[in-house]
Amino acid sequence: MQLVVARIGRAHGIKGEVTVEVRTDEPELRLGPGAVLTTDPAPVGPLTIETGRVHSGRLLLRFAGVHDRTGAEALRNTLLIADVDPDERPEDEDEYYDHQLIDLDVVTADGTEVGRITEISHLPTQDLFVVERPDGSEVYVPFVSEIVTGIDLDEQRAVIDPPPGLIDDRAEIASARDAAVEDTGDDA
Repeated sequence: MQLVVARIGRAHGIKGEVTVEVRTDEPELRLGPGAVLTTDPAPVGPLTIETGRVHSGRLLLRFAGVHDRTGAEALRNTLLIADVDPDERPEDEDEYYDHQLIDLDVVTADGTEVGRITEISHLPTQDLFVVERPDGSEVYVPFVSEIVTGIDLDEQRAVIDPPPGLIDDRAEIASARDAAVEDTGDDA
């Protein structure tokens, strides 16, 4: 199975290093020296990591055969893809690879069917499950422990405890303006 583990950013310096937007929780495993990665677009690769270092909080990589700024700039926006055994699991038991979560059935704690996970959206603040409902509509479920209470890969399901309004129309919207009108009353 192939997983996108990084996206190459801009060149750094004049010796062929590039900044990298890391898209894996295990960069030391996937992006270490000697790693051979396929690419998207495919004609750019495969690329072999020659060196890696962290500079000002950013990962910098240099690839075999790329030793100047021009070569590094030519790699910009290339996706780096690692081959991963589909049965491999992350070290932490509460972590999952996207391919393990896609197609899981989503149900509430009482067994009510919500839908099926079709995509994982990785946002800066949190990840979201994109869940396709039986009627074809989509609902977005934050992948946080307060809402996603269990993942059972053997049963192929994710159990959620959604707050009111997340998957239905039961939410009560309180408006400060409405409360202020009630407090003043209509007595004149």
